Amino acid sequence: MLTQVGRSDFPTTSWTLVLAAADPDHADCRDAIASLCAIYWYPLYAFIRKRGHAAADAQDLVQEFFARFLARRYFDRADSEKGNFRAFLLICLKCFLADEKDRDNAQKRGGGVPPLPFEIATAESLYTREPAHNETPERIYERRWARALLDRVYARLREEFVRHGRLDHFNSLKPHLMGGGDAPYGDLATKLGVTEGALKTGIHRLRKRYRDLLREEVAATVAGPELVDAELRFLASALSGK
Repeated sequence: MLTQVGRSDFPTTSWTLVLAAADPDHADCRDAIASLCAIYWYPLYAFIRKRGHAAADAQDLVQEFFARFLARRYFDRADSEKGNFRAFLLICLKCFLADEKDRDNAQKRGGGVPPLPFEIATAESLYTREPAHNETPERIYERRWARALLDRVYARLREEFVRHGRLDHFNSLKPHLMGGGDAPYGDLATKLGVTEGALKTGIHRLRKRYRDLLREEVAATVAGPELVDAELRFLASALSGK
């Protein structure tokens, strides 16, 4: 299992992480590398599987890709002014797969580098849940990246409630985060000991904070604030499969 980021106040945004990972003297370099691997390993695995590689080979390839990415310090080549990190990483993977094309067994991979600490055993069980229709490897990669980004936003929102000792409150409100939730407002308000009006205000604030955190995460993955809205539309498209 990947180690958790050591400092609770360490930003979890892509370009901040990339800059830290690219600097071996940065205090958070190792944590940044661990976080980036945790975010991207499954989207890359799904891409490799969709390209036709068997599960065992895909596991080996994604491990070796990250090992080579780290050993050759590809982080140094990433540049926020040239686009988003998601696209840069996929280009690197495609080049890596082209280089690996003539290698015919996993024994040749790795170069003595120990396997990176992914939850790789879960990879194929996750992949079997992917839609069965004819999606391109690129679309699967994009959708899994989008889902990983939303998971980070959700985790940040939850952590804010934890820091204020209000995890139970968050757990009660989270079914309403995306507009769902089966419990009538009146019943939930009684459970929480607040008025129905106060409950509606709390849900409104929860949703607004989620949107604000989502914009923060997206803003940190693009070259400038003028690209945020376009990236949000891309995110929605990736999740919808359109």
